[in-house]
Amino acid sequence: MMRVLLRFSACLALGLVVVVLILVGLIFSGQFGLIGGLLCTGKPLAQLGLALLPEPFWVALTGVADARHSSSVQSFLQLCVALGQGAGLLALGFLRLWYWR
Repeated sequence: MMRVLLRFSACLALGLVVVVLILVGLIFSGQFGLIGGLLCTGKPLAQLGLALLPEPFWVALTGVADARHSSSVQSFLQLCVALGQGAGLLALGFLRLWYWR
């Protein structure tokens, strides 16, 4: 079990690096429509996290009063969720490719 967790963690780290490199490439090539689409994939889970977790948690985490309604906090959380989703999908692909044949 520990070996599977370690392998998945390594694949997740590699997936995160690849997703960040893709994001940087999209920024440099000016493909802001695709970046907006990427942000839209993280919006539902980010809104769910903002709704379910208590307000003092978000205030302590961000230092922003009324963090649930702050557009900067929402946008950053959407970006983090979207990058995490992409990294997770790539991690599953890498895990399947290298370890589960």
